Amino acid sequence: MPDQQKSVRSDDPEALWLAETYRPGATQLTVRAVIVGMLLGGVMCISNLYVFFKTGWSMGVTITAAILAYALFRGLSAIGLAKRPLGLLENNALITVSSGAGYMTGGGNMAAFGALLMIPFVAPPTLHMIAWFAAIAALGVFCAIPIKRQLINREGLVFPTGTATAETLRVIHATPPPENQQSAGRTIADSTAPSGSSQAKALGIAAGFAALLTWFREAKVAWMPFNVPGTIPVPITIAGETAAKWTLAIKTEVVLVGAGALMSFRTAWSLLLGSLLTYGVLAPQLHADGRIAEISYKAIVQWTVWPGAALLVASGLTSFALDWRSVARSFSGLAGLFGRKKTVEDPMDAIECPGWWFPAGFIVLGPVVVALMAVMFQIPVWAGCIAVPLAIVMGFVAARVTGDTDVTPTKALGPVTQLVYGVITPGNLSGNIMSANVTGGIGLHAADLLTTLKTGWLLGANPRAQFFAQLFGVVVGAALIVPAFNLLIPDVTVLGGADWPAPSCLVWAGVSKAFANGVGALDPLARQFIAIGAALGIALALLEKFAPKRAKPFVPSPSGLGIAMVVPGSNGIAMFLGGAIAEIVRRNWRKLADAFVTPVASGFIAGESLMGVAVALLKATGNI
Repeated sequence: MPDQQKSVRSDDPEALWLAETYRPGATQLTVRAVIVGMLLGGVMCISNLYVFFKTGWSMGVTITAAILAYALFRGLSAIGLAKRPLGLLENNALITVSSGAGYMTGGGNMAAFGALLMIPFVAPPTLHMIAWFAAIAALGVFCAIPIKRQLINREGLVFPTGTATAETLRVIHATPPPENQQSAGRTIADSTAPSGSSQAKALGIAAGFAALLTWFREAKVAWMPFNVPGTIPVPITIAGETAAKWTLAIKTEVVLVGAGALMSFRTAWSLLLGSLLTYGVLAPQLHADGRIAEISYKAIVQWTVWPGAALLVASGLTSFALDWRSVARSFSGLAGLFGRKKTVEDPMDAIECPGWWFPAGFIVLGPVVVALMAVMFQIPVWAGCIAVPLAIVMGFVAARVTGDTDVTPTKALGPVTQLVYGVITPGNLSGNIMSANVTGGIGLHAADLLTTLKTGWLLGANPRAQFFAQLFGVVVGAALIVPAFNLLIPDVTVLGGADWPAPSCLVWAGVSKAFANGVGALDPLARQFIAIGAALGIALALLEKFAPKRAKPFVPSPSGLGIAMVVPGSNGIAMFLGGAIAEIVRRNWRKLADAFVTPVASGFIAGESLMGVAVALLKATGNI
């Protein structure tokens, strides 16, 4: 009997999961989980919107939502408003809802929307854009159905964020992992690990501090005794001008510090290096050559966007190509999925989403997306009919890459689509950008659902419950994202400025202009910058892949360098400070870092972003 069990464990991971991990009787997708998940997801969607247009990054949602939900229900139980505590799998369903909403701001969506408004383009009506984002996100959710069992159940791809979220949920709910998931050493659910309450308290204190700081910096009400300055100058001059004039200063925006703390230290120091080279060397040279008449961020970035965009795109495409085995497995796996014949009754069929849901979703939502492409962005119907199936294939590839690396490759997939549409619909800037939005958005939401499904797989959750939870989330995110954008940035001309750098939008708009109108139409210096940036991006991607293990921490991050070229230097400095502080804590107090870096950084981000939105609302209504 033991030998037979070992055989099952080795040859049939799904049977092992059903026997040892799956919890069929556990409470999961409850009404309160959906409602609270929608509320938290909506809050985090708005918070991520603020962060995205400040930094170009979208922050993780699931771990923060798990801690907040746990703390909220603990509080409600203490005052008698919650009759039973929040369960482990109920929290998992809740954060699936939250993730669906929070990731509506991801690069595949907001980078395209911001770029659309920067080219410039008259924004379609709000309801049209809500329908657009909802349809794309829902297609991404359906796209995850046929590949979930292959990538998660059978191949066991790690999906690092999904795995980390599962471990966090075990910690705060004090639930040990199943025997087949335990490591030889200490597990994350060890009794020495900090409680969910202490992590929630740390998050709350950090959020309160960030909110107060933001209020005293942004509100500028007459009765306030003082205002916190937005930047603190450094006593350095560059080319006869203060460093602050070249955007090199210390910002008091802790949202940037929090973002830096959540990224790798390699990315953080690369941001600092890129900022110093861009604004301390390249910008002064451009001014000396007469390319920049007025020293300002907006004038500088009109030139630096070209090497920055080329570096990001070239490194993304090179990394994507170097992972050709993963890409090849994607296509072979896709063929296998649709070619597999059912010979015996499968017990997983009662738990997994039925296979027919995917083609049904495609048949219903595909024509909607094609019609919206034609009406809103003047993309010919025949070209739209190419975009949707192409995006679904790309979504499959994006999901596998995310499972392997935790990075959804929108920087690679978006430009590939832009190149295709630059050829088949030349000169159509809006169509070029939004066709890439279809690819990026579907890939983003497919990968997001699979990440949360990985969490559910490790905890024994029902995948169908998570599928419906994700749909609830994307509906809320789609309904909120455009009105929130209009509130936060009522004047789109500020995009690409020092207050709202919108670096990812600058990159998407630049790539679209290059592909739609032809690189030959650009200034010769811009073409040189593109060539240099592309060469550097390829070289750094190759070094990332092939450099000796000991040397890799010293290879500059292409993402860090590229983003540094399209955000103010003060942003790069602030994110470096956050990354440096987090790295010092990790090296000296590892357990403390594991427990509190993410909650404190998330608190900084949530506190400042939500207070920033609140101040914008008060200003819009004339209350301050």
